[in-house]
Order: sequence, then C-alpha cells, then structure tokens
Amino acid sequence: MEELRPPASGRKLILELRRELAAAADPVRAQGQQAYMKSEMRFWGVKTPELRKIGRAVFRRYALEGFEEWRSTVLALWRTAGRREERHAAIDLSGFPAYKPLRTMKALPVFEEIVVSGAWWDYVDAVASHRLRELVERYPKTMARRMRIWSRCPDMWKRRASMICQLGRKGNTDLDLLHATIEENLLGSRFGDEFFIRKAIGWALRDLAWHDPEEVRRFVREHEERLSPLSRREALRNLHGALARHERPGPRAGPPARGRHLDGARARNAQPAPGAGHPARKRRTGSG
Repeated sequence: MEELRPPASGRKLILELRRELAAAADPVRAQGQQAYMKSEMRFWGVKTPELRKIGRAVFRRYALEGFEEWRSTVLALWRTAGRREERHAAIDLSGFPAYKPLRTMKALPVFEEIVVSGAWWDYVDAVASHRLRELVERYPKTMARRMRIWSRCPDMWKRRASMICQLGRKGNTDLDLLHATIEENLLGSRFGDEFFIRKAIGWALRDLAWHDPEEVRRFVREHEERLSPLSRREALRNLHGALARHERPGPRAGPPARGRHLDGARARNAQPAPGAGHPARKRRTGSG
C-alpha cells in the first residue's frame, strides 16, 4: 500500500474534523453503537445529522484541489480513522458535491478499497448505493463490465456491492447487469449461502419491484430453485402493493423512503437498517 501524502488543506481537514467530533462525542451512545454494530472500532457517539453537519462545514472550510488531493485526503482519513464516524466522514467526503467532477472511473479504486477493507454492511452499502450508482449512471457500459467482474470475484463484499449498485434507478435499471450479478450469487455459488449475499439479492429485487413488479415475479419464478427462502421472501415482500400501484389509474407514488437506500445513518444511530445485514450476526471480516 502506497504512502499517502495529503496536502496541507487535507491534513487540516482531518485534524479539524476529529476535533469537532471529539467535542460532540457522547460516550454512552458510543458504547451502544459499538455493541450494536459488533465493531472492533470504537465510536464517538455522534448522531448522523450532527456528523453530516460537522462534515459539511469542515469540507467547505478546507478545499481540495484536483483528483490527487481529494483521493489522498479521503483515503488518509479512511485508513487512519480511530472511530467509526471518521470512516463514514471519509465516505461523505468522497461524495461531497464540490468533488463530483473528480468522481470518474479513475475514482473506482478509491471506492473499491473502502468496500474491501471496510468489509461490513454499513460501509459497503453506503458506497454501493451512492458512489457506485453514480458511476453506473455516468459510465454505464464500463461499469457494467466492472460490476460483472466484481459479482464473481473472491471478495464477498464486492459481490454484494455489485448487486445493490443500482438501488433506486427505477426505469433506468440495467436489467441485464442486475440479472447477471444476482445469477452469479445464487445458492450453489461461492458465497450463495452467506446471509449478506442472500439479503442483498432480495433487497435488489425488492427495490426493482416498485417499478417493475412483473419482472421481479418472472425472475423469482425462473430461479426459484436457486433462490434462498430469505431472498425470495425479501424480493416479494412488497410485490402486492407494487402491483396494485401499477394497476391504479393516474400518477403512481414511488416506494416508501424506508429501505430504498442505506447510507450508514441507522448504523451510526444504532438503529436497524432494512435490507442491510443483521446487526447481531458476529462479524467475520474487516477491521472496523
């Protein structure tokens, strides 16, 4: 792993962020968060709205110039984090609106490192459903090839990310990509029995069902023998409601906000996150 050299503004950003988080810390909440997440890394005990408020202010105060300054600061904050909120702040910094022009395919290795080294659902889902989805929308053909590779790679969390990187895309969902990534991870595949894979399959299909319930029903029927009961149950959970909306004349309401995206907010607030992993499950990989 190469030595990172953040610019002066990046180093100040990291120091200031940590000072602000320490000032806002709640030790009692921190203990509950750490227990809920089964995390080896401690928490500051800062609620999500406060974390984001602190982050936005600090990010605006210390501007980063160009891709390398952004990349080195994001990864330095991620790699040297002593509390879990600092890692979520690194993910937030990676998606800060001012740096959208920098989030090209060149940024994919940054997100890949976070997925692989984070190796837990709160980090992975935040990156997949926001950062990877943005790249899928901007570079659909290139990202489709990359996500297909991720879907059959030796890393379970990259496989999970490949399946949920289109959450919320509705009619823009690349069905070929979604099908391909799921089919690589059905029962009988390398990680097909893993809870986080089975849950991701159901989550991805359930999200699509709000826009195209018939397609989800067809997919479930076609792959019924290799879909786990959990995946099937999750995929069909809201199907009747989605079908009713599609049959109803006039404008259709979208799915409820709950469970459409997971950005780590509930993780940091020690609240269950629908569609994500089971918090009580003993973590098996990752350093956080």
